[in-house]
Order: sequence, then structure tokens, then C-alpha cells
Amino acid sequence: MSVDIITFGCRLNAFESEVIRRNAEDAGLDEVVIINSCAVTNEAVAQTRQSIRRLRRERPSARIVVTGCAAQIEPAMFAQMAEVDRVIGNDDKMRSEAWRAAQVALAAPDVEITAEKKIAVADIMAVTEMAPHLVDGFQGGLPRAFVQVQNGCDHRCTFCIIPFGRGNSRSVPMDAVVDQVRAFVEAGHAEIVLTGVDLTSYGADLPSGTRLGGLVKQILRHVPEIRRLRISSIDSIEADRDLLDVIANEERLMPHLHLSLQSGDDMILKRMKRRHSRRDAIDFCAQVRRLRPEVAFGADIIAGFPTETDDMFARSLDLVAECDLTFLHVFPYSSRPGTPAARMPPVAAEVIRDRARQLRAAASAALRRRLAAEVGATRRVLIESAIQGRTEHFLPVAIVGAEPGTVQMMRFSGHDGTRLLP
Repeated sequence: MSVDIITFGCRLNAFESEVIRRNAEDAGLDEVVIINSCAVTNEAVAQTRQSIRRLRRERPSARIVVTGCAAQIEPAMFAQMAEVDRVIGNDDKMRSEAWRAAQVALAAPDVEITAEKKIAVADIMAVTEMAPHLVDGFQGGLPRAFVQVQNGCDHRCTFCIIPFGRGNSRSVPMDAVVDQVRAFVEAGHAEIVLTGVDLTSYGADLPSGTRLGGLVKQILRHVPEIRRLRISSIDSIEADRDLLDVIANEERLMPHLHLSLQSGDDMILKRMKRRHSRRDAIDFCAQVRRLRPEVAFGADIIAGFPTETDDMFARSLDLVAECDLTFLHVFPYSSRPGTPAARMPPVAAEVIRDRARQLRAAASAALRRRLAAEVGATRRVLIESAIQGRTEHFLPVAIVGAEPGTVQMMRFSGHDGTRLLP
């Protein structure tokens, strides 16, 4: 039996690909390549299309199924590709019956199928609940495992197409999250990462009212053997008291937070329809650093959002220093049809590229400063592979001769500009 999955995009997709793999194999699919797509930028969609064409050349006898955010948003486009055999929606991909139906359709005699008949995509906005999924482990025994705790988003940032691929916010019940974390820990995963589309909205739709901080506390309480727990990208304006408390007092929660900041200019933040200000971002970082001084911050920043002037961009660039950001995900603005930002006056493409370059240069300099500050320190390092590990602060470490999946104490003698050196 052969079910191969190619995963694009976020950590949420990484977890969902494991659910897809199990459901597809249980349905009896064979010689199938499943592409779990991303739609966050036009480039992500283009990469998916390129991958489909390459796969058809490399594996002419395989069936190609496309799912994920891009498939949900633009199913007809993928269905019209001659290389694609089936398109499955983002909610459907998590349901075993969708893969049983795919097995029946793909096993049919090799006759011409219309583009319309390839599509199995339901209305994502009609989905109101999260069905829990229990996965035994990640394929290949990766030391880090991702746990889906939330999906969708109730906010409508003017640049973002993802709510139309993921639907409205909905949370996995707390007991199911705890069970999944326990299963991954028992399977030998040394580090667990909680993931979601709008992670800090966790629990708003649940009767218990338990928010993200309460969930983290319950995980640490009921899975005491967990060694390392991380939370992925958060919206700082939604951070609850329990979350701040556990950041301050629980060593098993890693001292690394990735923030969805997007810009450092208040006018651009308003035009993005973000809910925080520049001052909110700076104050949050200062507050967390008082609670846990060694914390490392990462952030998403968009370069060249429509109407962004040089002065507005300069405030984003300055935010790297003012929030003391160590890691930066830089997104050159990508206009997504159907979003309000796509109708705003654009910034010239060459200006966007230059601003993205400046942000990446600032990010490289910030990482080098943090690496230099770690020289001489001793940290617990998760060995990810034969050549790389990560500290508690998510700093990369060059590895030689250590066993992947273990956590080892290491003292750092230097760095090479991108990684710490033991």
C-alpha cells in the first residue's frame, strides 16, 4: 500500500496530514499522492501547482489528490488541472468517509472524469464543531509532534484569505487535547507543540470557558511526564491571565513565543483590521520578559502592505529592536483576490522586495546577537536530526554524533551566525 503525503504551510497542516494518512490507508487507497496545500500567499498556491505538475511527470501511474486551504478556496482551479484526480475540502479531509468515497472514485475504471465530478468540497462556513482525532504518532518518529487544539478564525484581517479556507473559530475539547498529548508523549515524542489558526481564541466556543492558558495548565497537570511543551503563533492581545501565569512559573513550557504582529505602524495595523496597536505589542513583550527574562520572541511581519509609506515601514523595522525579536517570518505582501486589502492602493513590487530584504537583514542581525549572548551558556537541547537541535528558546544548534529524539545538556563554545556550536 502506498499513500504519500506532501504537506505545505503551517504546523496545523502537519498534524492534519497524519490524520489524513491514517484515514486514507484505512480506506484502502493505494498508489496515491495527497497534497495538503496552503493558501496564505499566491506563492504558496503556485508552489502547489508546480508540485502537482512535477509529481505527474515523476509518478505517471499515481493518483493525485489535492486538499487543504488552497483546495478549499479554489477547488475548480485544481479540478481543471489534468494532473489532478480528486479535490477534497478542508473539513472533508479530516473525515474517514471522504477518503472512503475517494477510494471508490479513484478505483473506478480509467475513464474521463469531468472537473466538476472531481470536487468533494463542502461549505467550510457551515462547520461549527471540531471532531477530535487521536493520532498515535508522527511518521518517521520525529522528536517533535504537533497537536491541533483549534481551527478557523472569527476575525477578518483585510489581507487574510485563510478564514475562507478554514472557516470560523472552533476548539477541540480539552479532554481530547490532553489525550492526544499523552498519546504522543507515550509514543516517545520529546516535545509537543500546540497549534491552531487563531490559537489564543481557544475555548471561546466551549461550554467550560477554559482558555488557552487553562488548557496549558491542564496538559501539564494531567501529563506530568511531558518534557517540553510549546505554543505556536499567538495573538498577544488575547493572552489570558492563566497563560501569563504558566509562562512565568512552568519550566516545561518553553521560553519562546511567536507573535502575530504583522506591522509596527498604527495606521497600517488599522488598515489591516488588527486588534492591537504598536504600543500593545511593545508592552506585551516587556510584560512577558519581566515574568520570564530569558524568553525569545519571534514574529510575523508583512512588508509592503498597501498604502505603506517609507515612514510606516521604518516603524515596522524599528519594532524588531523595540520588542527584541529574535526570529522573524517576513512575508512580502501578496494580494489575495476577495480580500479588502486587494482593493487598496498597492506598493510597487520592487519596493516590497526591498523592504522584505531589509527586514530579513534585521532578523539575521537579531539572531546573531542572541546567538552571541548564548555563548558560554549551558542549555537543554532537543536533538532533531543528525545535524541539528534546538534549545528551549528554539535557537538552532549544530549537532554531531547525538541521537535524534533525545534531550541533552550542552554548553556552547561559539556560533556560526545561524547556529550555536557546542
